[in-house]
Amino acid sequence: MNFTPNKINAFLFLKLPSAWWCGVRVNKINIENAITTVKFKWFNQNPFHSIYFAVLAMCAELATGVLVMYHIAKSGKKISMLVISNTSSFSKKAKGKIRFNCDQGKLVEENILKAIETNTPQKFWLKATGIDQSEDTVASFTFEWSIKIK
Repeated sequence: MNFTPNKINAFLFLKLPSAWWCGVRVNKINIENAITTVKFKWFNQNPFHSIYFAVLAMCAELATGVLVMYHIAKSGKKISMLVISNTSSFSKKAKGKIRFNCDQGKLVEENILKAIETNTPQKFWLKATGIDQSEDTVASFTFEWSIKIK
């Protein structure tokens, strides 16, 4: 798959429709980082008039996962990927447009190279921070990824 935001968003529609219908979108992807966004809407709200935490988790996971997918495609190898653990913290109500950024492309690349060189599974943590339109942090997620050569 060609890694452009439009192609990834089409992939979301076909393979992760719940994230797509909730408004989760990829805005940027490159060797260093991935940025995803979600906007507060009626269909992704919680009873407290902010974005439901699970929608924020989908957006954050996508920011980390698409970075892993990008580097796997770049490697040219068949590599499986799986989230095996995650943590989260919330610091403010998520209203308006929330932007998640994962800027750990170098860490992903290093782990993929190590998996290829050693033919052993690798585990690593990636962080995605959610920022609102006022540039305040609303949530922080970390995901432990496992990759393995097929």
